[in-house]
This record gives sequence, C-alpha cells and structure tokens, in this order.
Amino acid sequence: MSPFLLTRTLPEDATDAALRADVLHGLTRTPKELPPKWFYDARGSELFEEITRLPEYYPTRAEREILIARAPEIAAATEARTLVELGSGSSEKTRHLLDALPELHSYVPVDVSESALTGAAEALLAERPGLNVHALIADFTRGLALPGTPGPRLVAFLGGTVGNLLPAERAAFLRSVRSLLDPGDALLLGTDLVKDEAVLVRAYDDASGVTAAFNKNVLSVIARELGADVDPGDFDHVAVWDPEREWIEMRLRARSALTVKIPELDLAVTFEAGEEMRTEVSAKFRQEGVRTELAAAELELTKWWTDKEGRYALSLSTAR
Repeated sequence: MSPFLLTRTLPEDATDAALRADVLHGLTRTPKELPPKWFYDARGSELFEEITRLPEYYPTRAEREILIARAPEIAAATEARTLVELGSGSSEKTRHLLDALPELHSYVPVDVSESALTGAAEALLAERPGLNVHALIADFTRGLALPGTPGPRLVAFLGGTVGNLLPAERAAFLRSVRSLLDPGDALLLGTDLVKDEAVLVRAYDDASGVTAAFNKNVLSVIARELGADVDPGDFDHVAVWDPEREWIEMRLRARSALTVKIPELDLAVTFEAGEEMRTEVSAKFRQEGVRTELAAAELELTKWWTDKEGRYALSLSTAR
C-alpha cells in the first residue's frame, strides 16, 4: 500500500451545490438559518484556530487535556489498527492517539477539504513514515464507505462537533457511524458538558470579538461565492443559552431593516430591524443523555473521561 492515498467521494462541484441549496433553503424559511459548516473557508478556519486559543474558549484545551492523559487507556481498550477521524481538519489533536496506538496500521482522515487533508497527511508522514494514510474527501453527515483497512477500527469524532447537529440529525449520524462498525470496533466521541450559563455564553461571545468575526464570516462566504450584496457590518453577533434544549445558539441580528440580493440564486431576502438568523447550535450534554443517544444507535457506552474541571468529556462506545 502507498503511504498516502486520497479518495474523493464527493463530486468536484458538491460544495458549490450544497452552499446554493443551503442558502436558498435557509434564507427563505422562517426563522432564517444557515448551517455552521459555511463558516469554514480559509479565513474562517484561521479565525476558529484563534478562537481555540482564547481564554474564554475552554473546549479545545479540555479535550487536549483528556487526550494526553487518557490516550494510553483508549489504546489499551480498543487495540485499534485503523484510526478513522471524522472532520479531521489539521489532524493536530489526533497525534496523541497516533502516538499511543502501538499496533496502528492505517489512519483514515475524513474531511470535505482536499487541501486540509493533503497538508495534514504530508505533516504526519514526515513524522511517521511507517504510517499508512488513506484520506477521504467526503461529507460524513451524508453516509460514508470506509476503505478496506485492518481492524479493529477506532472512529474518532472530536471537538464537540456532534453538538452542532440537531437531535434528529445526531440520531441519524450515530446510526450511520454504527453501520461502519464491526464487533470489536469503537467510537470515541467528544462532547461539551452542561455548565454555568455565563461560562458557556463567554465561550461563544469573547471579549475581543473573534467569535463575532467568525460568525459574520458566513456572510463574507455568501458574498464571495454567490455575489450577495451583504455587508457583515449590518449585523450584530449574538450568543444565547437555551436552557430547555441545553444548547448555545449563535445568531446574526440585523441592525436595521435591509434587503440582501443574491444574484446567483435570483433571490432577494428582506430582514426586519432586529431580526435574527441562526447560524449555529452547539448542544451541551450530560453523561446519561449521551448514554441514551448512543444506546438508541446500538452503541454501548463503556468509558467516560472528563477533564479535571469536569467541563468536557470523551466517551468510548462499542457496537452492540
């Protein structure tokens, strides 16, 4: 096997088509919304990396703390020979797992960005020339077929990204992951935990305004890709805690009444003054809730680790 293989399972124009469909659907419904995946162009990715270093934003540090402390236990519990990472990005955090898995044969990063996959693979192979990397350009929320690498497999979904999925979407996602697993395979899942509202809101509305710029970047993406005459300065960043659903919502609030024209979609979208558009949901979890959702997908929670402050959890589950 070549040390690096790249397989595209998305059509070349899939991203453009998905953006058009999401913007058309999201801006013509009530209330308006856009999916958070459109934050992440090159500028958005830079801003998110900056967010992870902010004092208010604890999830990245908390998850790294758990990975460093528990990677040997994860390796011992799974004996994985293939590590699959969904939404792998730069694969930075994955290095803790790669170093802890002595029998690892293959790493399968999955992402929609070819450049992110290629860059991460080159860096990993420079450090670990004996590793086989089979990268997949794919949208893991729309079903996935894994390459024929040796088991046991460990599927990792880190960063708390599962919280960006609405409950029905999460259920479908977990079932799809379960369909990839054979007996002896496992899922490592990162989940941010319910905590004090003030701590949560600060994590999504930092004092220096980086998260606000990140949120507004979705408007820049629409302007560049679809020709929208939208000015990010016409909107305010909003982050609110929903205690009933136990999730943070990020929104963009129109400062005044305005109309956004999107020539590529032959669409004009009106906003009333103060009207809010949801751009992200970030659900927070409790252990029993995670156990219940995993069980509904025929996954059994076997290990649960948190950081020292109990802010964030990694859970290990196996196929029933």
